[in-house]
Amino acid sequence: MTKLSFTKMQGIGNDYIYFNCFETKIDDPNALAVKLSDRHFGIGGDGIVLICPSDVADAKMRMFNLDGSEGKMCGNAIRCVGKYLYDNKIVNKTEISVETLSGIKYLQLFLKDGKVDTVKVNMGKAELDGRKIPTTFDGKVVSKPITVDGKEYKVTCVSMGNPHCVVYLKDAEWLGSLDTLDIEKVGVKFENAEYFPDRVNTEFIEIIDRTHIKMRVWERGSGETLACGTGACASTVATVLNGYADKGRDITVSLRGGDLVINYTDDCVMMTGKAEVVFNGEVEV
Repeated sequence: MTKLSFTKMQGIGNDYIYFNCFETKIDDPNALAVKLSDRHFGIGGDGIVLICPSDVADAKMRMFNLDGSEGKMCGNAIRCVGKYLYDNKIVNKTEISVETLSGIKYLQLFLKDGKVDTVKVNMGKAELDGRKIPTTFDGKVVSKPITVDGKEYKVTCVSMGNPHCVVYLKDAEWLGSLDTLDIEKVGVKFENAEYFPDRVNTEFIEIIDRTHIKMRVWERGSGETLACGTGACASTVATVLNGYADKGRDITVSLRGGDLVINYTDDCVMMTGKAEVVFNGEVEV
C-alpha cells in the first residue's frame, strides 16, 4: 500500500482530486480515477487531475474522468490547477501557462488575501469544423437536424479541446424545462450517438436574454456534472452562432454549481470563474 497526498478542489461544483506530480509519481491514473472518484467507497469527485512538470509551460495538467478515460481539456479543472500552483508557491506569478492535451492554455490569476480567488483562462479558438470536432458532418454544424433515440433535434457542435453538442430546449419542447429534464436518459443517448466518433459532451440550454443563458451538461465518461467549463464556452459560441447573443460581449452562463463568464471573439474564448479548495488529505492505495 502507498500513501498519496491529495487536494480536493472545485470550480463551481466541478470537483476533482488533485495530485502534485512534481513530487509524486502516479503509475496507473486510469485505475486510480475509477477507485477514488467513487462517492461512496472513495474520496468522491468527477475524476482526478495530475499537476505535472512541463518542458513547454509552467506546468502540465492531465485529467481523468471517473470512468478512467483521459480528457484532453477541462475548463474548471485548469482554473484549480492555476490556484494550486500559485497558492503552493510552485509558481510566483499571476500570469501562467499550463500544458494540456489540447495545447498550452494561458491563465490570469486574481488574488484575494494573498491567494487565488478567480481565474481567467484563454481557452484558445473554438473549433467549428465538423470533422475536426469530431462529428460525421462536413463544415460548420449549426442548427443541424439529427435523430437521437427516435426524436429529431437541431444541434450545434463545437470543440473546445473536446467535442460538445448544444441543444436548445425551445427546439425540443418534449424534453420539458431545464429543471425537469431527464438528463440521465437523454444524455447517454447523445453521448453514444452515431454522429460522434469519440462520443460527445451534451449541453441543454435555456436562453434567458442576450447576455445570460442557463445550462445543464452531460459529460462523456462522467454523466451529469454540476458544471463544465469547456461546455459553458461551447454553449456561448453556439448561442452566438445561432444569433441569440453577440460576439465580443460577456455572457453569463448559469450552471447547477454556479456562474461562469464567457467572452467569445474571433481570436479566442475567454472563461472567468472561481477556484476553491475543499480539503487536503491523504489516501492509501
